[in-house]
Amino acid sequence: MRGATTAAALLFLPWLLLLRAAEAGNGSCVRRCGRLTVQYPFGFSAGCKIQLGCDDRADDGGAAWVGATRGLGLVVRNVTARALVVGLRPDCDRRLNASLDVLFSDSFAPSTWNALVVSSCVPAARALARIANCSIPPRNYLGNSSHCSSAAADSIRCVPPPQPNSNTSLQRHYFLNKTEMLELGSQCGLVSAVSFSPLPTPAFILGVLDLEWWMLGSCRCANNANCTTLTTPAKQQAFRCDCLPGFDGDGFVDGGGCRRVPKCDTSKYLSGECGKTVQIALLMAGILFGAMVTGVTCLVYHLLKRRSASLRTKRSTKRLLSEASCAVPLYSYREIERATDGFSEEQRLGTGAYGTVYAGRLSDGRLVAVKRIKQRDNDVAGLDRVMNEVKLVSCVSHRNLVRLLGCCIEQGQQILVYEFMPNGTLAEHLQRERGPAAMPWTVRLRIAAETAKAIAYLHSGVHPPIYHRDIKSSNILLDHGYNSKVADFGLSRMGKVSSSVDASHISTAPQGTPGYVDPQYHQNFHLSDRSDVYSFGVVLVEIITAMKAVDFNRVPSEINLAQLAVDRIGRGCVDDIVDPYLDPHRDAWTLTSIHKVAELAFRCLAYHSEMRPSMAEVADELEQIQLSGWAPSADDAAFMSTTSSICSSAPSTRATDRSWGTGRNRTETAAPAVNSVVVQETTKGAVESPVSVQERWFSDRSSPSSNSLLGNSSLH
Repeated sequence: MRGATTAAALLFLPWLLLLRAAEAGNGSCVRRCGRLTVQYPFGFSAGCKIQLGCDDRADDGGAAWVGATRGLGLVVRNVTARALVVGLRPDCDRRLNASLDVLFSDSFAPSTWNALVVSSCVPAARALARIANCSIPPRNYLGNSSHCSSAAADSIRCVPPPQPNSNTSLQRHYFLNKTEMLELGSQCGLVSAVSFSPLPTPAFILGVLDLEWWMLGSCRCANNANCTTLTTPAKQQAFRCDCLPGFDGDGFVDGGGCRRVPKCDTSKYLSGECGKTVQIALLMAGILFGAMVTGVTCLVYHLLKRRSASLRTKRSTKRLLSEASCAVPLYSYREIERATDGFSEEQRLGTGAYGTVYAGRLSDGRLVAVKRIKQRDNDVAGLDRVMNEVKLVSCVSHRNLVRLLGCCIEQGQQILVYEFMPNGTLAEHLQRERGPAAMPWTVRLRIAAETAKAIAYLHSGVHPPIYHRDIKSSNILLDHGYNSKVADFGLSRMGKVSSSVDASHISTAPQGTPGYVDPQYHQNFHLSDRSDVYSFGVVLVEIITAMKAVDFNRVPSEINLAQLAVDRIGRGCVDDIVDPYLDPHRDAWTLTSIHKVAELAFRCLAYHSEMRPSMAEVADELEQIQLSGWAPSADDAAFMSTTSSICSSAPSTRATDRSWGTGRNRTETAAPAVNSVVVQETTKGAVESPVSVQERWFSDRSSPSSNSLLGNSSLH
């Protein structure tokens, strides 16, 4: 076995030696200098057919030159299939005889595309005819040449290339005659050798020399290559190889030969030279690729957005749980979506400036009102409103405050879930938007008293106090028994606990609904409990008159209901503005109670806040007026029967225990303290004040739970 292996090794050894020899032969010529690469027959080592000098440390990544040293200045600028284009710096001190030995070699010589510019020549007689005047003024040469004085201008002459005979072509190969050049005079200074122009007197390009190159011998060209034969200045036969159109390479058998060039490169594809089918296919491929890139980009963006939304949801939920005074149930977005039938239009109760309210039914069968905050480009404000409302309402418990059942902060949504109020808002009943029957006075009075107690509870029953800041008839909801429920704490703010004078108010930019905003608060930016008193005074006037707080259908001086009421009540003309459906003269108590409520509203609407009563005083007065009333009338029963038919789909609560008169349950849930919520003059958790008052001074910019929070809806 070992003998067989040895025999095989000896058999293949000669072939390995031949292979090594071939590799050594092919690799004996270095064709790279820095970043420069040349083709056969050129190179930068002694084994190359035409050797060039190399400086691989040049600033431009490599430099090649012709001659033994770079000092002659013949730096190679380009290598073509015919010639070496070298640079020859113009110099009046360069001697012609010293340069000609370098320019005429065994592999190249100056072609007839060149012309010489010489200075201070003493030519032989027969060479005198070769010298002509230059077509370019000598001054142009002097400005671009070294060692040239202005006195040399008169001695500068041109030596144009020899002209072809009439029976020859410029495509034939001619070289400058070295002998004729020497006859110009040994002391002749070579300024420049330039030009690729066939004109008798060439237009020179300073500093460029065309050296036509060759290979000695007969043609040895590869397939798909042309062979060009020529005679050198030394009368030797030579040749060059050049690949045919459609092929690329050096064209020599001893070199790399010729390689077929693809018929359709990038430029031909785009120009349509490769055919319309290929062009269309390329276009479709580009469109498909662009679509794929766009799709991948959108997918990545969507995934990043979902991840960001998930992180925001987690942070928001953590913040919500940390800021809420009491535990707040969290509903999943899927559950809320099912409860509202996918937020369908049939379930929509109304839309406000901040969001849309939907009726819904939870999985346990409870009817709820779902407030979905509008999504804006910057949802920080919407999230702050949700956080503010949850923080304020989570532990506040009163029979006349709407109850927050929970919330949902998922998928970039901010949703609040409240108990369902089947009888809509007080504003809808005063404007008779829910039916032709007018609300009786005793019912209106009871709603006013209950609302006053709820607001008084916010001011005095919790610590620190809560200023609602958006008291209006459309934020007073009515349950199945027409009990008042104050809603919407999105704009509410917490007051200060201290008993100092500065603690009587907080400074913040005015927000609310036009027609209800305290004018003094609007003027000095001081929000206090008396600001809610003013807004409630407007509600009392609405209850008496059934007019809108702002109505542009009235005369200009009476557009604002508060100003109209102050004027009429102040002049003792209350009867002029009383809702005629109340029939105030039906009995003495009705007339007296209406006037007492009007007088109370007048005091609530005082311009100076210190002249207004507190909400506790307002609640006491309304209770006294209510207790002085008579038993429910037939009108009360008729209104109850009419309106109950409108809301027959709502679940019955304690309607059998209530009456439209004075009888009512006065028991209230004890108010827990909310001392865990730290309040400063600038509360980070509260809604930020706007930059300007005008930014929020629009009637439709009020809270979303307004006039349509609990309208009639078909629940599925």
